[in-house]
Amino acid sequence: MELEPESTNQRAIVPTTFIYHSIAAPWTVQRIYEYWRDSTNLESHFGVGFDGSIGQFIGTQTRADANMYANNYAISLESASNLNHTDPWTEAQIETLIAVGVWAHKHPAHKIPLKIATSATSGGFGTHRMFSAWSDGGTACPGNARQEQFLTRVFPGIVSRVNGTTLPPTPSTPVVDLSELMKAAYTDPPKNGTPVSYPSAKVVESALNKEGLLDASLVDGHFGTSTIGAYAAWQRRLGYHGSDADGIPGNTSLTKLGNKYGFRVIP
Repeated sequence: MELEPESTNQRAIVPTTFIYHSIAAPWTVQRIYEYWRDSTNLESHFGVGFDGSIGQFIGTQTRADANMYANNYAISLESASNLNHTDPWTEAQIETLIAVGVWAHKHPAHKIPLKIATSATSGGFGTHRMFSAWSDGGTACPGNARQEQFLTRVFPGIVSRVNGTTLPPTPSTPVVDLSELMKAAYTDPPKNGTPVSYPSAKVVESALNKEGLLDASLVDGHFGTSTIGAYAAWQRRLGYHGSDADGIPGNTSLTKLGNKYGFRVIP
């Protein structure tokens, strides 16, 4: 479903990165194509419908413009979603995302390493929300449910098929959303008689307890004053000082805590 004049006029690229998006619309592949063709000067290489159908709109060795500063080295894929891109991918979509990821990695003209990207330019697989350079300062695309599926279903599925192995049952690795955790930390709810501020705060508190920084009685899902103090101590252990050790989680410090105690961080 070729887009012109983009296919002819845009520069050639050697892809090193594959980025998954949600389009925040419940569209078919045909409608995604029409949107790129008629309504915007942006475009992705692929579109995937709820039923797993896939369309290609521009060659993967030609630049597509949906990835901001990654346009010159990234393949991009849009997927149908609800209007707020908060729904999970369907099973049919997951199957297609895995299959096209395997194809992209194996393609002889691509240089996409079999890893999750660790920075905006490191190469590998990722989602649009992971690095601000991919989205002009940040985006919630895809939503939390799909970000978790990327970490626990899509990328492990790609690795499994590339290596010719059977994917084990869906991993139960806890996932912590940094933005939700920060909201909980800033809210600092009272300790008694209030709802848990963010359920996965308990995952972080458990890690802080194992680190010897938080009493077990305070592992309760409230990112309150005691947890903030414990997290500040963790930040100081990492070498942070002053306002950088204020007890409010950041991506680097939280990722290091997760790597040590077995949880994943959604940026």
